Amino acid sequence: MHDEKIGEYLDRLADRVPAPGGGAAAALHVAQATALLGMVARYTTGDRYTEHAGSIAEVISLTDELRAMALRLAEADAAAFTAVTEAHRLPRESAKEVSDRSATVAAALIGAAKPPAEVIVVASACVELAEKLLPIANQAVITDVAAAVEAARAAATTSRVNIEVNLNSIRDEQVRAELAAQTARVDEITKRADEVTKAVRAAVSG
Repeated sequence: MHDEKIGEYLDRLADRVPAPGGGAAAALHVAQATALLGMVARYTTGDRYTEHAGSIAEVISLTDELRAMALRLAEADAAAFTAVTEAHRLPRESAKEVSDRSATVAAALIGAAKPPAEVIVVASACVELAEKLLPIANQAVITDVAAAVEAARAAATTSRVNIEVNLNSIRDEQVRAELAAQTARVDEITKRADEVTKAVRAAVSG
């Protein structure tokens, strides 16, 4: 996916294949969010922004790291969903095959929930960086801060749905609790994203 052309990726996304799907799309949403914040930060450099140089350098470094992480999560999500599909195709003729298939499906479902849970973490970090960047950003590109948090919001809400669809099928109580805790963060992420977007709209309309 890292080397794939956008058109080729979209063709695969539109095709009747198990992956990539919504999970990979969510990860790429947040990858774009981090890229946008990195761009805004790079425009917020030079003599005019000397007093904020340390903060801007930190934003650039973190957004670059998060962007790379998000891309890895997109690839991991596609692989994990493929594993679920393959697990469901395992034979179940004998009692052993049924048992083995059940265990494989259970493990695959847990594996499939991990990338979207991590995407929520990245989305939260992205919104936090947007909040930090907003007051000091170059006003010429401030709308891209709003674009970033809206992309992060889409990533978080999509990931929540992708976790919830499999949550009832996961029997491991500790894993279920961890995943539920991650999805519980999404409302706060969307609320904070709203505040950033409102602030940007007020700035450009004022």
